[in-house]
Amino acid sequence: MTSQFNPRVTIIGGGLAGCEAAWQLAERGHPVALWEMRPRQPTPAHHTDRLAELVCSNSMGSLEQDRALGILKRELLLLGSLLVHAACRHALPGGSALTIDREAFAETVTGKIEAHPLVDLRRGELPAVPEGPVIVATGPLTSESLTRHIQSLTGERKLYFFDAVAPIVYEDSIDQSIAFRQSRWQKSLAGSEDEGDYLNCPFNQEQYTAFVNAVRTAPRNALTGPDRELERYFEGCLPIEVLADRGADALAFGPLRPVGLRDPATGHRPHAVVQLRQDNAASTLFNLVGFQTNIKWGAQEEILRLIPGLAQARFARMGQMHRNTFICSPDLLLPTMQSRLRPDLYFAGQITGTEGYVGSTMGGLVSGLNMHRWLTGREPLTYPPETMTGALLRYITHTDARHFQPMKANMGLFPPLAQRVRRKRDRYQAYSERARRAMDDFIQTHALEPLPWDTIQDPIATRLVLPAGAEA
Repeated sequence: MTSQFNPRVTIIGGGLAGCEAAWQLAERGHPVALWEMRPRQPTPAHHTDRLAELVCSNSMGSLEQDRALGILKRELLLLGSLLVHAACRHALPGGSALTIDREAFAETVTGKIEAHPLVDLRRGELPAVPEGPVIVATGPLTSESLTRHIQSLTGERKLYFFDAVAPIVYEDSIDQSIAFRQSRWQKSLAGSEDEGDYLNCPFNQEQYTAFVNAVRTAPRNALTGPDRELERYFEGCLPIEVLADRGADALAFGPLRPVGLRDPATGHRPHAVVQLRQDNAASTLFNLVGFQTNIKWGAQEEILRLIPGLAQARFARMGQMHRNTFICSPDLLLPTMQSRLRPDLYFAGQITGTEGYVGSTMGGLVSGLNMHRWLTGREPLTYPPETMTGALLRYITHTDARHFQPMKANMGLFPPLAQRVRRKRDRYQAYSERARRAMDDFIQTHALEPLPWDTIQDPIATRLVLPAGAEA
C-alpha cells in the first residue's frame, strides 16, 4: 500500500539504467513500478525477455584505475551499484577490460529485481509519461508511441541517431591455425590463466585492401520512410562501412588497428587485425570487436569470410542496425538528472546521451539516489566535475545543444589539473587520484550510505575499489 507520503515511483524501461534506479529506490523503502515492454513488444536488437540485456558488445570497458571507465566503475561500486557488482561477478577473460557473460549477468539482475518485495515488474508498453514521480529510462530503443509523447512534452523534432550491433561467430568454426590468442600489450584480466584473452585474425596489406574494397561496395540495408531524413551516427560506434567510406586506412586506424599485437606466425605486427572477444562463459561464442555493420546479411556473410581465419565461419548473429533515441539533455535536464519541465520527472541512461553500458548504469544510479532525496524532502545532488560521474553528467547538461551528441566516459571530460602534468600516464593517474578524493569527500559530506555489497566479496570489484597497488 502506498500513500501520498511514500508514492510509488514509475520507472519506464528495464535496461541497465532502469534496473539500477529501481534497485536503489526499492532498497531505500520506496515502492517501484518497473515497466518493461519486452517480450510483449520486441525491439530490433534484443533477443530475450531478460532485464538488463546487453544487446551490442559484452564488454564494460577498462578495469584500469587510470582509465575513464575504470574510474567510473570504481565510483559506482563506492555508491553501491547493483549492476556493476553483478558484472564483476560474471566476468570473462577480456584483457584489461571487464568482459562479462551477458546471459548470466542478465539472469542475475532479473532475479534480483523480480524477487524484491517493493518492485512491481510490469510487462507491457507504457505509451506515455504518467503523472507522479517518474524515471524515464527507456534507453536507445524507446517505443514509437512513447517517443511521440516525449516529443510532445519536450518539443524536440529530431531525437534519433543510428547504431549497429556486431556479428557473433561460433568458436569451433574459427581457424586457429591462422587466428592467434593475444591481448594488446599482453594485458589480461587478473587471474586469467592465458595471456591471450582475445583471438586475433591478422591481415596482410593485400588481404586488408581486398576486404576494404568489398566493404565499400557491399549492398546495405536502406533506411526507409522518415528514418531516411534522420540518419545520424554516433561517432563512437560507427558501422565498418561508414568508416571504410572515410578512407582506405580508416579501419586500420580504428577497430582493426594492430597496435600492441604481434603475429607469432611471422614475428611481426600485422597490417590490420580483427579481434574476437569471448561472449559466453562456455567460450563457444566470440563477437567481432568494434564490427558494427548494416551490410545486407547475405553479402555480410561473404565479406566476413574474407577475414583471415573466418573462411569457414558459422555465425550465431549477423550485424544489424537499429535506431537509437536520445533527448537534447543540455536543453532539457539539470545535472541532477531532473527534467527542467517538472521536478518529479527524471531521465536516466542512454536516452540522456550517457553512452555505453557503464554510463547508462551511472545515470540510473544517480537518478535513483536523487529521486530518493527528492521524495524525502532533500535537495537532489550535483556530483563534482572532478569525479567521472560528475564530469559526464556535466557534459550532457552543459554542452552546446546545437552540437550535442551522446558521449562515453573519457578523460577529456575532466576539468584541468591545478598543475600541468606533461606525461599522459602521469596525468591520467593524477586525474584518477583526484577523482577518488573528490568522490570520497562527496560521500562523506552528504552522508551518503551506499548499499552493502553481496556477502560474497568479488575480487574484481575489490580490486577496482582499493587504491592502485593496494593489497585486497
